[in-house]
Amino acid sequence: MSARRRRRAAAEEEEDEEEEEAEAGSDKEVDLEERLVELDLRSDSDIPDVPPPTDSTPEILKRALSGLSARWKNWWIRGILTLAMISVFFLIIYLGSFMLMLLVLSIQVKCYHEIITIGYRVYHSYDLPWFRSLSWYFLLCVNYFFYGETVADYFATFVQRREQLQFLIRYHRFISFALYLTGFCMFVLSLVKKHYRLQFYMFAWTHVTLLITVTQSHLVIQNLFEGMIWFLVPISSVICNDITAYIFGFFFGRTPLIKLSPKKTWEGFIGGFFSTVLFGFIFSYFLAQHQYFVCPVEYNSETNRFVTECEPSELFQMKKYSVPPLLQAVLGWETVNMYPFQMHSIALSTFASLIGPFGGFFASGFKRAFKIKDFADTIPGHGGIMDRFDCQYLMATFVHVYITSFIRGPNPSKLLKQLLILQPEQQLSVYKTLKSHLVEKGILQPSLRG
Repeated sequence: MSARRRRRAAAEEEEDEEEEEAEAGSDKEVDLEERLVELDLRSDSDIPDVPPPTDSTPEILKRALSGLSARWKNWWIRGILTLAMISVFFLIIYLGSFMLMLLVLSIQVKCYHEIITIGYRVYHSYDLPWFRSLSWYFLLCVNYFFYGETVADYFATFVQRREQLQFLIRYHRFISFALYLTGFCMFVLSLVKKHYRLQFYMFAWTHVTLLITVTQSHLVIQNLFEGMIWFLVPISSVICNDITAYIFGFFFGRTPLIKLSPKKTWEGFIGGFFSTVLFGFIFSYFLAQHQYFVCPVEYNSETNRFVTECEPSELFQMKKYSVPPLLQAVLGWETVNMYPFQMHSIALSTFASLIGPFGGFFASGFKRAFKIKDFADTIPGHGGIMDRFDCQYLMATFVHVYITSFIRGPNPSKLLKQLLILQPEQQLSVYKTLKSHLVEKGILQPSLRG
């Protein structure tokens, strides 16, 4: 009996120890949560207040709208400026692909400037050495890398004719890496005692900003080279969703959508979705009829111009489709004629209206974290350029992935450009290999002389 009592007592002691450990663990978890909350609150309180942006609304608009309430005044300012921006956008489209590329580059630089300026304003009191200079230096390095890749990829025949460019293209990645290393070493040399953590934080700030702006704008240009329609439909869908969601939310909005953006409503979100899908389907129909919009953008080295002339692919040739039985009773049609690209436009506009807004929600969270209303005051009623293009960058990545996954196939024209860069003996070797392969397949006769 004594042995049983000892075992029972030992078991009870073990249970008591386990309960104490569990209580201690829970206490530790509570303490950890409290410390994290304290750190979070402390970090928010440590952020200096950023001066509110000035009102950049033209005086003529202020006087014309002076009798309206703040709500309707903002409505008219946003509407007028939106129409003005759309008009300028159409003008740039008319001027051609090269002007669109310059527009993308300008927007990229301005968005980068707005985000970097926020970091500089928030932590300006620390007077970090070389911060702004290094930020712009890294922007130049990354742009040099990406645009150099584009030149090597799409302008091979142009580069082949100029020896100085051949050297830059051949060693492009090494030069890009050397330039980045220079900036990296400059950053290390700029480190100041007592500000190490903040400097590394701003170093990360710069690189995340580069990731958001430069890489995404590079993808926009890559999409443009596939055909202007791959540039216009996604961008226009995001713009359409932004406008229609605002209109539906303004007039019918009652139910809040997300806490990050209190003005966003479910009514605006749903109305924007259906409007955007319908717009993308109709807009694609009109664009698909013109070579100017559907042909890949190529550089003609003889005329030194970008050209958009081709035989439209199957995506842009009218086809007959059978209407699903459920819709036949409603529409009264058994078949319908449309372009295959219009089916792809539904996928693009769906992403633009369902997932694209999350880019705006992300930007809203960023602005709330740093106690600012807008990224800048560049556009009256709209805020900064980044406020208008926060969803476009997310859209650009999706379109690029969509094209590479479902659309793009082997490109003989691109392959030929790469072959022309090779040395004559390398070209001859490729020719002999290709000829023997075609003879084995029976496509060429063995007696054929090249």
